[in-house]
Formats: sequence, C-alpha cells, structure tokens
Amino acid sequence: MPTPEPESSVARAATRNRFADHEPISAATAGSASLLTQTLRIYLEDTDAGGIVYHASWLRFFERARTDWLRALGIEQSSLGPATGIGFVVRDMQIAFLRPGRLDQAIRTELRLAEARRASLLLTQNAFDAASGEELVRATVRIAALRLTDQRAAPLPRTLLAGLATRGALATET
Repeated sequence: MPTPEPESSVARAATRNRFADHEPISAATAGSASLLTQTLRIYLEDTDAGGIVYHASWLRFFERARTDWLRALGIEQSSLGPATGIGFVVRDMQIAFLRPGRLDQAIRTELRLAEARRASLLLTQNAFDAASGEELVRATVRIAALRLTDQRAAPLPRTLLAGLATRGALATET
C-alpha cells in the first residue's frame, strides 16, 4: 500500500479555519479505524446474581471509554465546564445486547467517531470478547455540547475539534 502524501500547510490552515468557524464536518474514516480501544475484566460488581454482566454495566463501560477518549484529546471534563461554560450530555443512544458478558471475562471495547456536527458527535461503541473477538454489545451514542447556563446547544469546543483533526479523524465536507 502506498504511503499517503503529507498534507500541505495550506490545506492544514484551511482545515483549521473551517473548524474555527464551526462549519459542518464529518468523519474522514468513519468506521475504518478505532479511535480508542480498551481491554478490561468483568468483576463481580458488574454482574447480576447469575454472573452475567448487568445491562447498566455496559453503559458504565462505554461512558468510561468516552471519558478516556476525551481525555486523550486533551479535554478533562471536570475543567471543561468552568473553563468554557460547555458540558457534554448523552442526547440519544441505541444499544443491542448481542451476547452475554460473564464474570472474569476479559473484554475489549472500541470507540469510533461516525459523524461530527456543529454541536454533537455520533459515536459507535462496541464490546468484544477479548479472547475470541466475538461481538457482545453494539451501541450508537450521540453526545451533545450544551451551554451550562441555559442547557441549550453550543458549538463543539475548539480543543476537541483540533484534537480530532490532529488525529486525522475529521475532514471538511465539500
């Protein structure tokens, strides 16, 4: 496979300017590369009396992945609100429980950016058995940026857009 040409400084500057103005953006490689992968073990606290992962535990696993993803992009949620007046909320979520997770099982979670809009991101999140690769849970999650003062939609923080652009996860729409 040929090595891609490096992006010119003019193209990078044009991209930065579009992000700064919060024009529509989209995932450059939607679904093609995981932006965050984590491996974790299922503990007793994550399961019901039968040793099966309780459904709400999957929500916690996915929330932790989103928080760690933001942190990897340079955004600490604890300081985002005080610094910018913006916070994130889950706007919408669809989740499919495909196979049960079990006590002591090692699982791998993956997070991908599917779409970026002016004030929200659509993410896909999956959980797999770490040994077999079998998919256990699949979710799509839309997180929205809100002004904390009035709970109304706000543009995504520039630091988030810059972090995504640096990692090649965003492309401007034509």
